[in-house]
Formats: sequence, C-alpha cells, structure tokens
Amino acid sequence: MKTIFSGIQPSGTLTLGNYLGAIQQFVQLQHDHDCYFCVVDEHAITVPQDRLELRKNIRSLAALYLASGIDPNKSTLFIQSEVPAHTQLGWMLQSISYMGELERMTQFKDKSEGKDAVSSALFTYPALMAADILLYNADIVPVGDDQKQHLELTRNVAQRFNNRFNDIFTIPEISIPKVGARIMSLQEPTKKMSKSDSNEKAFISMLDHPKKIEKKIKSAVTDSEGIVTFDKENKPGVSNLLTIYSSCTGETIEALEKKYAGKGYGDFKQDVANAVIQLLEPIQERYEALLQSPELDTILDQGAEKASRQANRMLAKAKKAMGLGRVRK
Repeated sequence: MKTIFSGIQPSGTLTLGNYLGAIQQFVQLQHDHDCYFCVVDEHAITVPQDRLELRKNIRSLAALYLASGIDPNKSTLFIQSEVPAHTQLGWMLQSISYMGELERMTQFKDKSEGKDAVSSALFTYPALMAADILLYNADIVPVGDDQKQHLELTRNVAQRFNNRFNDIFTIPEISIPKVGARIMSLQEPTKKMSKSDSNEKAFISMLDHPKKIEKKIKSAVTDSEGIVTFDKENKPGVSNLLTIYSSCTGETIEALEKKYAGKGYGDFKQDVANAVIQLLEPIQERYEALLQSPELDTILDQGAEKASRQANRMLAKAKKAMGLGRVRK
C-alpha cells in the first residue's frame, strides 16, 4: 500500500476545478492507499487574510473534503497548523533550498507581480510544501498540473537532503489526472479557473446554487462557429466545457463530440449545466449537515492526532540527520 499526501489552501470556497482536478481523485485513491489530506492553512497566510474569514474557510474546506467523499475511516484529514512538525521541518528545508530555484517558481512570479510589498513567506513557502509531503513518506502526490513545478522542487530538496545528511526521505511521484487536470475560466478559457478571479462568472463554486450554475455555464465564452468539438488552441471555450462535461459524467470527449454533432451550443451548454448540478447537489447537502456538527470536530481532532504521530517520528529523524538538538542516551 502506497502513501498519498495532498493539501488545499482554505483561501475561499473551492471551485468545480478544485473538485475535478484534485478532490475527485482523492476519493478514488483512498480505497487502495494510505491517504493524508490536509487543509494547508499556513500556506494561506503567505498573502493577507482576514482572521475570521480564514477560520470560516478552514472549517468550510474540511467539511467539503468530507462531503465530497473523503472517508475518515480510510483517510487522515487534518489541519496543517494543528501539526507543528510542518513548520519545523519547513524551516529546516529552507536551509537547503536555494534562492535561484525559489525565484524560478512561476506562482511566486504571478502572485508578486506589480506589488510593492511581498511577504517573504510567499517566496519560501515551497519549502513548507516540501515538508508537508516529506513528513508522511508520501509515495504519490495527486495535484493539478499548475503545482507540478513545486513537486519537482520537493523531489530535488528531498534528494539533496538524502545525499547530504542521511537517506530518510521518500522521493514522491507526481500524479496528474488525464482528464480534468486543468479546468479553465468560463470567461477567459486560456486561464485556469480560480476562486480568486474578480469576475464571479468565471468560476463555479462547489456551493453555488443550481440556478447560479446554470446561468454561469450559459454565459460561458465559446465562439461563433456553433460546432461542438475539442480543439484547445482554436476553440478553448468549447474544449473547456467538454472537459467539464466529461469529468462530471465519465463520458469520453469523443462520445460527447458525436452526441452533439450538428447541434448548436444551446443544448450543449444546458446539458453541461445539468451535469455539474447533478454532481454537486448531493455534496452540498452533505456539506450543510456537517458544517457546524460535532462530528466534524471529532474527525479533525482524530486526524491531527494521527498525523502528529507520523510527522513527529519523521521530524525526529530529520533533526538527528542534520545534527540538531541533543543526543539522548
């Protein structure tokens, strides 16, 4: 049985892209793997946060994990800041991370561009992300393809540590789903769908009301051809809707192209909306039942305790390898 680790920032309600690109895969993986799923709240503070909103988002994200099908009897669900080993190892890994490789991270460039004051944590947080993964001897890290660069850095840092100190870290493999790995904006289909988009029509929240979902899909940017076919370069909007439809229903893109041959975008968009609504409605119902329940707190308490046991064992090994602290007889 292989170990899986992945985490999502609680920086707003998850989008359909987050679900199709990550959480849907988490649910499938938990049946045959030892899974650790984390609400990475310490990553969220690399940019300014309202403390009350952050706390609300942390709880909301944990409830969405469970409502989406994460089973606490099969997976360990916990909040990053409740396991202090993450920041301790993160600091240690910063000491062997190089300025040049951190400067190459495209997410840092994107988030810092045009800003006068940029948090140093935004620059160094890939070392904390590496710690998140390496503490659990993760064999596989399922992520959207926008995180591939950070995972490659994690692999490099782990190998550097193993070569320089002691061979203790598992070198993780990257897992990116073939379909739905990168769901794009409904309004600018050459950009990734993001919950931080200033245009609310550009993304579908996992908690959006069905009528709102339908309205957003119907206003999605396509083109004037009226032909439902997958062509990312020339028809990015239609291709994005096909990817969403396929990911929600399990139907292949080829089958969907045949299904809508000779039909316009009206019927196609309505069916895409129906598929998204049918996927999200049961998740939303379970979410509402969980959000303020004692059950959610019990699951998170148990998850933090289990994660801490594993993380503390790995942290102790890393400290010993680097020569930190005292040798106890």
